[in-house]
Amino acid sequence: MKTRLIVSASLVGLLAACSGPRAFTRGTYEDPNTIEMLSDQFNENDLQLIAKKMVGSLANSPRFAQPAQQLPVVLVGRMKNKTSEHIDMGSLGDKIQTGLAQTGRFALLDKAAREDLAEEYEYQQSGYVDPNAAKGPGQQASADYLLTGEISSIVQQVGRDKLVYYKMTVKLNNVRTGIVEWTDEKEIRKKFEKKHISW
Repeated sequence: MKTRLIVSASLVGLLAACSGPRAFTRGTYEDPNTIEMLSDQFNENDLQLIAKKMVGSLANSPRFAQPAQQLPVVLVGRMKNKTSEHIDMGSLGDKIQTGLAQTGRFALLDKAAREDLAEEYEYQQSGYVDPNAAKGPGQQASADYLLTGEISSIVQQVGRDKLVYYKMTVKLNNVRTGIVEWTDEKEIRKKFEKKHISW
């Protein structure tokens, strides 16, 4: 009788363990450029495709294709999300900014660092730093161009089929004149089929 109780308890414990919550316990490094679509949401591949297209298009546009004696100063401004999804537009802006910097054809201003720079000016003017070496406000570079963009989407679903379309438009505005001196767009269209998932 005691043996049966022990076996029964073991089986109950085993079944409880099998039916309990699952967790990801093992992982491997993957190539971040590998295209995988695990869901119908905006993913890192979409972000990479958009950034690559915009950096290449701007760097090779007639206005900036030839290296200039003085690099044009670009400020990456607001990237708007007009889709119904949560998209990290800050990461998208950073990806474009990094790509532009790596071309060697642009000087980039970091909008997010401005508050930190203001704090650093205060510290350097506080007397702790050699006055002859201290930096202060009034000498920062000004932006020649403001880069802005927005992403929108259209979702169509009929039966088991779903089409997701994204369009990212980016513009480069001349800060002095307000003229749009460059613009381009990247379109992404993805198709999904709904299937039953067995556990």
